[in-house]
Amino acid sequence: MVKGKIEMKRIENECNRKATFSKRRNGLLKKAHELSVLCDAQVGVIIFSQNGNLFEFSSTSSHISKILERYYEYTGEFPPNKFGEEYIQQLKFDSASMEEKIEILELSRRKMLGHCLSSCSFDELQQVENKLRTSLQCIRLRKTQLFKEQIEQLQSKERNLLNENVRLSAMCTEKPWQQREEEATETSHSFDVETDLFIGLPKGSF
Repeated sequence: MVKGKIEMKRIENECNRKATFSKRRNGLLKKAHELSVLCDAQVGVIIFSQNGNLFEFSSTSSHISKILERYYEYTGEFPPNKFGEEYIQQLKFDSASMEEKIEILELSRRKMLGHCLSSCSFDELQQVENKLRTSLQCIRLRKTQLFKEQIEQLQSKERNLLNENVRLSAMCTEKPWQQREEEATETSHSFDVETDLFIGLPKGSF
């Protein structure tokens, strides 16, 4: 029975498409290996699946990049280099643009400090003045905020000190030292001894 010819078009069924890819990929890599061994050919195969997975085969002991290098040398074409002429030109343009921005910022800073004003027109001076006013307003707002925070911290410390003062005053009104003095007096009375001086043997010694 003759096998029917397979129509060359995309397989719509995803499961069948993946199974066919796996089967034919292995077959292709096997044929590439056989070609390199039987004919002593230098063969390289690169396959990317639909999901972006890489499959490759190289007949050389090193990576497939060696085969690609030989291909570029043979065809005279070389892969794009990130350090190519276009990349260098872009770096030069970015560097010049950055230098120009830095120069403008430096000039603006000098004007804000009151320098380099002789070449400024009336409108430029007015703009500098408006910037200074805006900056001064921001500084004052920040200063006011810091004062407010410091005042709140001091008020909090004051409340803590007042509470501590009330607590200590309450302890003082209890007069704990009087109680300690009374306890000491009672203790001294309970341990009273005769301290009269006399000469001779103690009584009851005979």
